[in-house]
Amino acid sequence: MIRTQIQLTEEQARKLKNLSRSRHISTAELVRQAVDKLTSDESKDEAEGKITRARAAAGKYSSGKSDVSSLHDDYFADTVLP
Repeated sequence: MIRTQIQLTEEQARKLKNLSRSRHISTAELVRQAVDKLTSDESKDEAEGKITRARAAAGKYSSGKSDVSSLHDDYFADTVLP
């Protein structure tokens, strides 16, 4: 194994320590698992799948309004803001 050093925020370090305790594994093992997950082919396939689903949904629905492309931010704000 290669020894490496990283810097985490205090909150990240606290969360990582708590998670490693709850799973009964070392923090180093938890980090190795996270790196494996982020660099796996499955993660790449998952990201590509999300892109494919997003492209398939584009243009699939109609709001009945003709100005959505120019006023989408306004419509979005009206929907999510009180």
